[in-house]
Amino acid sequence: MRPMKMAATLLTVALMGIPVSAVISARTAHAQGQTQDQPSVPQAVGTIQSETRLVNVYATVRDKRNAILDNLTKDDFKVLEDGNEQKITYFAREADQPITLAILMDTSYSMKSILGAEKEAASEFVHQIMKKRDEAIVMSFDTDIDLLADFTEDPSELTRGINRAEINVDASGIGGTPGTIPSRNGGTDLYDAIYLACHQELGGEAGRKAVILLTDAEDTGSKLSIDEAIESAQRANAVIHVLLISDPMATEGYGTGVALQMARDTGGRVIAVHNDKTLAKAFDEISEELRSQYILGYSPTNITRDGTYRKVRVEVTSQPDTKILSTKGYYAPNG
Repeated sequence: MRPMKMAATLLTVALMGIPVSAVISARTAHAQGQTQDQPSVPQAVGTIQSETRLVNVYATVRDKRNAILDNLTKDDFKVLEDGNEQKITYFAREADQPITLAILMDTSYSMKSILGAEKEAASEFVHQIMKKRDEAIVMSFDTDIDLLADFTEDPSELTRGINRAEINVDASGIGGTPGTIPSRNGGTDLYDAIYLACHQELGGEAGRKAVILLTDAEDTGSKLSIDEAIESAQRANAVIHVLLISDPMATEGYGTGVALQMARDTGGRVIAVHNDKTLAKAFDEISEELRSQYILGYSPTNITRDGTYRKVRVEVTSQPDTKILSTKGYYAPNG
């Protein structure tokens, strides 16, 4: 298994009192300065070519009855960047384009009663969703963040990782990678886990990327903030889908509001989970959406290389009352 090298950096930064955002900016600026030839099929939002920058937007569309719309054409869509309409130059319905997933399992004590159901449903999910060329990792988080299964195309290996998840247990004793960011407070390191999954693991991957987060969305121990966690997902061009396991005792400011913010700002969704049955159904809905996406590619009219975040909005002009899940934006290159 690959060690998460950023953990030591983050811990050192925190102890020195240096803002972690400065480290994020420095590392991502270097990554965004890289170029590649324009592909025949777009690879990721914010892909940078040597002369022309191509932005890819992934979108799932449902009708007013919540059914997936899979028969739309390029003429049915409008894409706006910071309010300005863009010309769509690439269009496809990519049900079979590879997907890279990070499955993050909350193993804090509040998840004790449902962890068994999480394992079962997550195992069924990876066997259902994984196809040739897809990859996924499995991580757990509580007072530490542990890598339970490294990138693999093998659903059986992912299932073994999922089944290693235990409540507040150091992963060194169960075949995982232990103690990636030890917590000072003994809390739940949700935001740190998202950062590591997106920045350290998903950031270097191409194509469609998603974080599947099983949690009550309460963070009590992270060194990073929710904004830094969301920024790491945006820079990795990863969508966060939250399977929100209800906790009626959640502290004010956590729970539903946090889950909605992470999903909204990355183009994902929140599905409330109350029991084993709704958990299985939630995984089915996420699987359907991941396999029912359109790709809308465009060369942005704003060619300024200033490193700013550009907001992207997708509209369906041909049908009323549609519900659209889509990429919410990207970071422009620097320099």
